[in-house]
Amino acid sequence: MNNFKVWLLMGLLSVLLVAIGGALGGKSGAMLFFLISLGMNFFSYYYSDRVAISMTKAQPVSEEDAPELYSIVRDLTQRAGLPMPRLYVTPSPQPNAFATGRNPSHSAVAVTKGLLRLLNRSELEGVLAHELAHVKNRDILVGTIAATFAGAITMIANIIQWGAIFGMGGDDDEGGGLGFIGTILLAMIAPIAAAIIQMAISRSREFMADETGARTAGSGDGLAGALLKLESASHRIPMQVNPASSHLFIVNPLSGRSVARLFSTHPPISERVERLGKLRIK
Repeated sequence: MNNFKVWLLMGLLSVLLVAIGGALGGKSGAMLFFLISLGMNFFSYYYSDRVAISMTKAQPVSEEDAPELYSIVRDLTQRAGLPMPRLYVTPSPQPNAFATGRNPSHSAVAVTKGLLRLLNRSELEGVLAHELAHVKNRDILVGTIAATFAGAITMIANIIQWGAIFGMGGDDDEGGGLGFIGTILLAMIAPIAAAIIQMAISRSREFMADETGARTAGSGDGLAGALLKLESASHRIPMQVNPASSHLFIVNPLSGRSVARLFSTHPPISERVERLGKLRIK
């Protein structure tokens, strides 16, 4: 199912890029953006983990520097039957975490410094089990590709806006130009469309990762407690992160911003905690 989602996501976002190219430059613009989308599909598939790590400024951490982190992840991967992922730490004081990679053999898990400081061992285990569940469920590639394309679309939209301001990208002899007003509207619609695609894909996978992670950890209590702490902290402690990668995290790192709430990629924490409370683990 997730393989289908990957191809569907690549297709939808490629169509969106081609539509932007066609609107800006007619047939030649559509062809140029089609070639760009092919290159992005290749790059985001094979180098998705590097893209996410770069977006979040995470740095690799050694077992000597984070022995408890390695101990918990090693134990959880053995229970889940997964290979050991590469581990990273993001310098942000906001407690949060994410997983990335194209498959279990090419996966990485990153946690923030704030997460390591705030959570006790049981809660940290719950969060790491959740992230490894994304790896096991093979949905980390979907999220990272969405982040790559959303970031690219947002960047293109910014270029379009500045181009429109300085009178570029207007009418096209091949019949594809939108003119000044149309270009401005396109620049506004493109990132919204990318956010909607992210939202549609991301919300359901969080529930599944919560359940899979709780079963791996042996209890949902640690994760439930961690989610409540993380939600509270996300409103109090800002995090400098590319909005295109916000859906990768276990809780929305931009939840304190009104625009981020409008396009939330995460289900409500209260609903996630309630589901974990009802989960029966033998």
